Amino acid sequence: MANASQQPEVKSGNGYVSEEQRRLAEQKRAEKTRQMQSLNLQRENILSQRTSNPARRAALEDALSHVEAQIAALN
Repeated sequence: MANASQQPEVKSGNGYVSEEQRRLAEQKRAEKTRQMQSLNLQRENILSQRTSNPARRAALEDALSHVEAQIAALN
């Protein structure tokens, strides 16, 4: 009798997904959600900062564009 670790990998095209594949997919989804939450918090923090210093403003704009690029890459 075969145990769960010896079962053949099932193609997702036929509607069946192994428990291991489902667990890995859930882990990836959870990690992506955490990354998005973190990036959105960084974005909100950057947007909430006010400054009249031109150098600081430029640094904030650069940081914002970097964070937004990371968000776009996740989507």
